[in-house]
This record gives sequence, structure tokens and C-alpha cells, in this order.
Amino acid sequence: MNDYHVPVMAEESLRLLDIKPQGCYVDLTFGGGGHSSLILSKLGPKGRLLAFDQDRDAAVNTIDDPRFTFIESNFRFMRSQLRLHDVTVVDGVFADLGVSSHHFDTPERGFSFRTDAPLDMRMNQRARLSAKEVLNTYPTEELTRIFGQWGELETPYKISTCIERARKTAPIETVYQLLEVIAPCTPKKDPSRFLSKLFQAVRIEVNGEMDALKMALEQSLKVLVPGGRLVVMSYHSLEDRLVKNFMRNGNFSGQAEKDFYGRLISPFTPITRKAIVPSPEEIMSNPRSRSAKLRAAAKS
Repeated sequence: MNDYHVPVMAEESLRLLDIKPQGCYVDLTFGGGGHSSLILSKLGPKGRLLAFDQDRDAAVNTIDDPRFTFIESNFRFMRSQLRLHDVTVVDGVFADLGVSSHHFDTPERGFSFRTDAPLDMRMNQRARLSAKEVLNTYPTEELTRIFGQWGELETPYKISTCIERARKTAPIETVYQLLEVIAPCTPKKDPSRFLSKLFQAVRIEVNGEMDALKMALEQSLKVLVPGGRLVVMSYHSLEDRLVKNFMRNGNFSGQAEKDFYGRLISPFTPITRKAIVPSPEEIMSNPRSRSAKLRAAAKS
């Protein structure tokens, strides 16, 4: 289980969830089960934990505990899936939005630019859309939007043009083929940062990650009891911006609503004024935690 994904900021996450022994909790990102195991350790005999993961590979980590329920589903369907398990309200919702170590360390899944593999990047391997589909069928304008919006890359049109020109000759089917195609656009200084952003952009598009996150955040507001905690760990600015805005204002625009007296109207009370980040010691022992940001809020 630990080889699948090391839980990031585990103690901080548990503290912010403020777990009640008899409470009902949701882990939206089960993965290797690290955070779920820790949540279960704080629950009493009548406590309950329901954990989501759309990746069938995660099912091997299912925890043998009568208080635990594994739900093989995208967390965008949280509310309807909870209803199927006779749950309408919960005391806490937790999400670790990072791509699991398992995905990066399984070359054939195509998440990493460091090893050659088919261009896949599907977290749900039953889904139709893959990275290969995106890169070979999306119009140049759409690729430009993806690289600019989801990757925040500086030369999205140049990258799209390189891809469009190459795929006219032959489909781009593997990671190394893609690296060769975009070589003219790849900066010699810090190429890894550029490639990380590009692969992030394609992965977000393939998995519809930003829409899924918005849906899960909105549904969390509906299922949490008053005082219930929402705790979310994000790994890039796009996710963190959505989480921060939602916890502060109850929307994704970042615009605060105020009452007649100028007081902020929000369905949440922030628990963290600023995002919590991993300690230098944790980053040293788990380098993949370095970009993590943890935020928490209580439903008003």
C-alpha cells in the first residue's frame, strides 16, 4: 500500500478534519489508502468512511474493515453514489488531488515523460478519451487552449503547430514520439518544468479534472453537516485557486458577496488562513510532496 502512494501531510490532514469517532467521512481520492487508513484509525466502532477512486487499480488496496466502503467511481458523482449507500450527510470530506505515485511509476499508463509508453493518461481506463486521442484529433485552436489554460505555458500556439504539422505525416502514439515532435518548442533551460506543465495540460483534459473538482466541491457543500469540514490538498495553481475561492466565497470566480452591512456572505468559515505546505523534512523524504498545498474550511 505504501508503495502505491505515500500520504502527504498526513498529520496535518487529520488535524484539520477534526474527526469525530462516531462520524461519517468521505475520502474522495483513495489511491493507496494511506489517508483512509489514518481516518479509520481515528473512528470508533460506529464511525464510517466511504472512499472514492475511479481507477480500478486502486481496488487492490481496499481496506478490510466493516466501517469502510470502497466506491469505484469518479468523485464528480459523489452525492449520487453516497445516496446509493444510504448516506445523505457527512461530517467531513477529504481530497488529495495529486496524481498517485502508482500512476507515475507505471510506465504503460503514460503519465510520465521520463519513460516511453503509449500516450494514455486515463485515470479511468474504461474511459474513451486518451492522450493519443487528444493530441491526434483536437483542432489546433483547441490544443492551444489546453496548453495555455491547463498548462499555463507561454507558447501554446507554437506547441500546437508543431503537433499539427507532425500528425499530418503520422499519428503521435508514444511519449517519446511526442517529445521528439515538441523538441523545437522545449526550452534548453529547465526542460523538465516545461514538460511537466505540458503533460499536466493533456492529463487534465483527458480526465476532465477541473470540471470534476468543481462538481465535487459544490456537492461537498450539500452533503456536509453544519460545522462539517472540507479538507483539500492541491498540487498546482489551477486547483488551488478553485479550492481557495470556493472555501472563501462559496464560488469559483473569487468575487466576494457581502450583505447590506458589508459583511462577507459565505457558506464556509475558513480554518486555514493560508495554505499549509509540507515541512522541509517531508519534502526531503517525499520529493513529490513539494508542490502540495493544504486548505480547510468548515460549513457555516
